[in-house]
This record gives sequence, structure tokens and C-alpha cells, in this order.
Amino acid sequence: MKKFINSIDDLVQDSVAGLVMAHEDLLALNETPLFVCRRTPKQARVALMSGGGSGHEPLHTGYVGFGMLDAACPGQVFTAPTPDQIVAAAQRVEAGQGVLMIVKNYGGDCTSFEVARDMLEMEFATVLVNDDVAVEQSTHTTGRRGVAGALIVEKMIGAAAEAGANLYECKALGVRVNANTASMGVALTSCTVPEADAPTFDIDPCEMEVGVGIHGEPGRYRRSLMPADDIVALLLEPILKDLALAAGRSVLLHVNGFGGTPLIELHLLNRIATQRLRAEGMQVKRWLVGNHTTSLEMAGASLTLTALDDELTALWDAPVTTPSLRW
Repeated sequence: MKKFINSIDDLVQDSVAGLVMAHEDLLALNETPLFVCRRTPKQARVALMSGGGSGHEPLHTGYVGFGMLDAACPGQVFTAPTPDQIVAAAQRVEAGQGVLMIVKNYGGDCTSFEVARDMLEMEFATVLVNDDVAVEQSTHTTGRRGVAGALIVEKMIGAAAEAGANLYECKALGVRVNANTASMGVALTSCTVPEADAPTFDIDPCEMEVGVGIHGEPGRYRRSLMPADDIVALLLEPILKDLALAAGRSVLLHVNGFGGTPLIELHLLNRIATQRLRAEGMQVKRWLVGNHTTSLEMAGASLTLTALDDELTALWDAPVTTPSLRW
């Protein structure tokens, strides 16, 4: 393992402190328990929170700021934040209009946020993100995983909250955005969790894992590496089947890197996916390309589609100022 680390135990704390130093105009750091929040004073509106294991940066701490989150709680690498982090962050950012918690569908994250809600004496609601179509609904799992679609949910709810939507309007919006969003990923290499000091899984140099999770969980299947055209087709097929969009529907295309994929490759995937979607009758109206929901240094990418209407398009276009997303 080759990584820039002093102490594995201090990695997350030190990294988050470095993020806040680089964006001290936007962010404030709470060291114990650890969370990041907006530096600006509380406003009388719904407060938005999220969080999850570290290793997926810039998700979620990179999206704290105007037009998105009020606070984010980072756990240890690939480990859910603790309830006390969530409670302290909620108490810090609640501004009289309740707190909306945006939670990715993983057992640890769900449990921590549920325990925290039982400890809070304030009005709150939850949006569960489960956009990963690689995982079928099953009695043996918590269901579909929350992956790159979390960013899209956070952005659109954030815009609504800034515009004055109340807690339950924001929740209903989040449920609608999640239902209109689907993702699928492929990994070319594994990642190495610092505590493990070894790759999460072994994969041959000529293989790829189709449907991989953002923690290195197994995908739907493994097969020989293919040209980019064929990989995009493999990823889009289950996404389009899941969303069942009518011809002519407007969509947002998010091409997300897992941390070890250069932009030259991500933009290639974007071109291929856009052309293929247009051939399927979709109108690609908005794009987001880059490493946004990562898996440490994993080489790979995911495609995310969100079906748009006029309201969702306006929410996506609304101004945003965070360390990792701004326009």
C-alpha cells in the first residue's frame, strides 16, 4: 500500500481539517464529534444534512455550502458516522424549520441515522437514496445501494430549501428525485482501505467488475475488458430498463469517476453515453462529469441518469457554492 498517511487513525480527521482550511470562507469544522457545517449564520429555513463513510470524497463534505448541505458527518473510511456526530451536527444547523436527513441505503448509515433521530428533540424527516440498479431488491440485503445519485438529490433539495420550501415539501421532492434517478458502475481495479493494507478484491488486469459498489462490493458479474462503447451499453441497459422513460424525455447525465479514472476517459464515456441516449430517443439536457462519488483510488466509473421536468431542471440550474460544486 502506498498512500500519503501519517497515522491511519488520524487520516479522516486530518483530511477534513485540510478541506476546511482550503475553504474557510464556506466551511466550519467541529472536531469532537467530527462534522463539517456552513460557516454562515443559521437562517430560518430547512436544514439539510447527510453523511457516510469517508473514502468517497468529495461526497459528502465537499457539498456543504449555499444551495446544498448545511452539514455533513464523515465516518471512518467506508464506515458509517456515529449517532453522536449526527446529533451534534443537527443541533448545530437546525434553524427552527426542521432538519432533513439525506441517507444512502446502507445498513450502517441507516442504523446510525435512526439512532440519532431517536435522540433528537426536533422536527426531522429522512430521504433514503437507493439509485444503484446493480442490486436487485432482496430479503437478503437492505435493498438497492445509494451511490452517485446522492449528489443529485442533495443538489435539487438544496435549491428548494434555499427557495423556502418547507420540511415536507423538501422530503417529497427528494423522494421524487430519487425515484427518477438510476445508476450503474463498473470497476477496472480494486481500492485499498488503509486499515486493511490490501486490495478489497482481486481482479485480473484483463477483467472488469460490472455493477460494483462504491465500497468495492461485488457487482452483477465479472467479464473480460471491453471497448468503451460496449461498456457504456452494458451500463445504460439496466438504467433505461429501470427508469422506463418515454421517447423524448429530458434527462441529466452524470458520468462519475471512482477516484482513479482520468478525465480524458470520463469525457470519452460522456460522449458515448450522450450519443447512445440520443439514439434511444432521450434528450440529454444537462451533464455532470468528474470524480464526485469515489471509492478511494479505484479505477472505474458509473453512469447516472435523472429524468427531468421543468421544475427539476430549474432546481439543478439554481446557483450553488460549495467546495466541489459551484455555478
